[in-house]
Amino acid sequence: MRCLICFEQVLPKVDWTSFLTVQKPIKLCVSCMEKFAVIDEPGCKGCGRKDGNGLCFDCERWNRSEYSGVLEENVSVFGYNDFAKELVARWKYRGDFTLVHAFAEAVQTKYKNHFHGMDAELGAIPLSVERLLERGFNQSEAVITMLGASPHHFFKRKGNEKQSKRGRVERIMGENPFELIESVECPVVLVDDIYTTGMTVRHLARLLRENGCPRVHSFTVFR
Repeated sequence: MRCLICFEQVLPKVDWTSFLTVQKPIKLCVSCMEKFAVIDEPGCKGCGRKDGNGLCFDCERWNRSEYSGVLEENVSVFGYNDFAKELVARWKYRGDFTLVHAFAEAVQTKYKNHFHGMDAELGAIPLSVERLLERGFNQSEAVITMLGASPHHFFKRKGNEKQSKRGRVERIMGENPFELIESVECPVVLVDDIYTTGMTVRHLARLLRENGCPRVHSFTVFR
């Protein structure tokens, strides 16, 4: 078996346990596993970033803005380090869709442990038609499916501008690029691959909260 990321051969551990129990397939080599910046205990309770204590400066600013209170929290699985950036580039932009299996188990475990018992709908982040054709899949829907759920499409995008091409100030000062097409009266978890400024999930959370949704959380693979 070869590592899904670096393609190095992975040799399974052989001992008495391996003979007596069913072993899970080994998907990653030790070197690649160690490059993931796992967020065990977030420093910021608002956005889930690993460093800091209490609320980070960004979350304090959000709490002083018109978006105060629209998002309960963001929960993320890994830090968005250089290794993660390359992994996401291969997965999302270069069509290496099988890489989703490299972090699937960790994502599933984190979601189950954190949101256990919550009766919530999982909301997908909409892509423009142009972006969907370019990538061939919606990464938000892919993560939701990985979690064993069906994506709910509460929103549609107004235009085709790519959020990742806009600077922080442009994102925060720009108008909401989404509109609500379906309201919901139960809690919602917005799911995406990366939390960067937090503007996207707050745009969406505000629309939901203004239309009857009691609580909105976000869950992302990387932070």
